[in-house]
Amino acid sequence: MADLVYQQVMTDLKKRIMANEFVDKKLPDERSLSDQYQVSRSSIKRALNVLANQGLIFKKRGSGTFINPLYLKNQSSFQYEGTNLGITDSLNTEGAKPSIQLLDFQVIPASQELQQDLFLAPDEFVYEIKRLRLLDDQPFMIETGYIPIKLVPELNREVISGSIFNYVQETKHAAVTKSFLSIAVDASNETDQNLLHLKATEPVGVMSGIFFLDDGTPFEVSNMRIHYQYMKYTTFVRV
Repeated sequence: MADLVYQQVMTDLKKRIMANEFVDKKLPDERSLSDQYQVSRSSIKRALNVLANQGLIFKKRGSGTFINPLYLKNQSSFQYEGTNLGITDSLNTEGAKPSIQLLDFQVIPASQELQQDLFLAPDEFVYEIKRLRLLDDQPFMIETGYIPIKLVPELNREVISGSIFNYVQETKHAAVTKSFLSIAVDASNETDQNLLHLKATEPVGVMSGIFFLDDGTPFEVSNMRIHYQYMKYTTFVRV
């Protein structure tokens, strides 16, 4: 419950910041926010710490907490927060309606590489899931994922047409909370050009990696080919 409280505060504060509610770019102090949200100061402090780690706000000793104007100018396409690292929950849609088009869904033997990445035995099988993600019916990502059948043996077309990570969280009470991702740029291939409406001279962004459940179990190996216009990331560096 404590996790849920601070996340709700964090989400609402972010919405208020993006709506330019704090014109002077300064947030109320922790006591005032605690009164506003009717929650403990520890929950407020935790929410502010997460926003600060994301680079959205910064604290100036003796002066208060301020909104980072550069963050507002350079918002990432993806914002990973909370207890789920799925694209559905992490995508910064800016009011656009997200949707998923299923391209292919089949069961295949785990390749040697997948056996290694997902810690599977040679005779195990995985789901191969290919999906096209869209915003307001405009395609922006081709997603190919591999999930061990033994982790979700009941997976079907209806489930994978929505958020798989949310389904696992709701039915298995397990969350995807860790990932190892690599980010690169590649020349677009014919499939990219057809599905993402790219010219032959235009590139694609590539994110690939492994997603882990909260108990450390490798859950999915995923490869995402993204329209270059959505390859925008920001980070906050502390030394």
